[in-house]
Amino acid sequence: MSIQAKNWLGASALGAVLMSSTALPALADEALADLVEEVAPSVVTILATQTAKAQPASQIPDMDGTPFGEFFRQFGAPEGMPTPKQGPRQGLGSGFIIDADGLIVTNNHVVDGADKVTVKLSDDRSFEAVVVGTDPLTDLALLRIEAGVDLPALDMGDSDTIRVGEDVFAVGNPFGLNQTVTTGIVSAKGRNISEGPYAEFIQTDAAINKGNSGGPLFNMEGEVVGVNSAIYSPTGGSVGLGFAVTSNIVDVVVEDLLDDGKVDRGWLGVSIQTVSPDIAAAMGLDDAQGALVSDVVEDSPAEGTLKTGDVILSFGGKPVTSSTDLPRLVGATKSGERAQVGILRDGETQTVEVTVGAFQTTAQVEEAVEEVESGKALGVTVAPLTAETRAKAGVDDGTEGVVVMSLKPGSPAEEAGLRPGDVIVKLGSQATPSPQALKDALESEKTDPALLLVKRAGSQIFLPVKIA
Repeated sequence: MSIQAKNWLGASALGAVLMSSTALPALADEALADLVEEVAPSVVTILATQTAKAQPASQIPDMDGTPFGEFFRQFGAPEGMPTPKQGPRQGLGSGFIIDADGLIVTNNHVVDGADKVTVKLSDDRSFEAVVVGTDPLTDLALLRIEAGVDLPALDMGDSDTIRVGEDVFAVGNPFGLNQTVTTGIVSAKGRNISEGPYAEFIQTDAAINKGNSGGPLFNMEGEVVGVNSAIYSPTGGSVGLGFAVTSNIVDVVVEDLLDDGKVDRGWLGVSIQTVSPDIAAAMGLDDAQGALVSDVVEDSPAEGTLKTGDVILSFGGKPVTSSTDLPRLVGATKSGERAQVGILRDGETQTVEVTVGAFQTTAQVEEAVEEVESGKALGVTVAPLTAETRAKAGVDDGTEGVVVMSLKPGSPAEEAGLRPGDVIVKLGSQATPSPQALKDALESEKTDPALLLVKRAGSQIFLPVKIA
């Protein structure tokens, strides 16, 4: 129900009697239609084109001379089957204009890996876009087009003030159906959907489908309160569980990307965990809140200032109610800045000051990427665990291992079920805290297949891998 309808419901009892029940939805529908008419011209279609790579001949099944050969020639190969055909692949998503000069926000995953990005406006004009910058850790990207005229820009709302149960609506291009509008409510706030510690999501039951990615989620003032980024669905279609990156995070990321095309995040260097009711009781705390420091990284900004067992209650003057709050607050702080940290230590509250360090960039991580080969082939490329690779892999600072960056097609690692983003903790009985340690463990391992201990999406699993 819209804000306008709620105002009618707040009228006197006499007004409620005189106002027919069917008039309220009509008024609400008219108000929503006015809003959609106002904001829709600012919502755009994003076309991301990537040159397709030919599949190796060894991976293409030979169907000539079989009953399937003629079938495939007529109807095409099943989804997922390798194909030798070459040609550009095109992805489709949504975006929205935030500045009259042609600045456009969308999702990083919409444009990631694209050789060419085209923006199609609501009036069917198309422009090639320049990618100003991307931030994979919040799945946001900033584009720019030169339209030659001022474009209709949207207003950004304050996502902190939106309430659960409040009406929202989305505009986007699900399955390529341009300017599709869906409505719903805010189902929850502050959702963490394992997309990394720096993104916070609004959950909505407004229908979000493939192609909505990067489009805006609006409040009933016509302000953008989120960027539709993900859905949870066992079927691939909308089941009423959509997630949008909050507009307040978008504001911070866009400002940083405009500066130099990348996001400068702060780093503290602590491992933290949630203060559960049992932990609170054991520590003599009245409330289960804050972030409990379980470890302090050596040579980090926190070393010498914070201690294991401290409970961080605030950072930079903002409250830390749970462990998920702290990474976002630290990440939004520029490296080199000094921040006041409110802590509980040995039963007493106090304030300490830290100089925030620099979050390691992707470029620095990629310099350390190594392909792991020895006398035995594994077929995997890994990188050391840094602040950024830990965030991407979803592991804490206490985890030792190497993160999988890529796999060779048909390699033992791929056949074992290893995936990019997995963290290899052990091979056999040997720990693998570095790429060289993994090489050494691979060379000295006597058992074939060997067991890999892997951390994936918050869980530890064993994978048998052939290494002979």
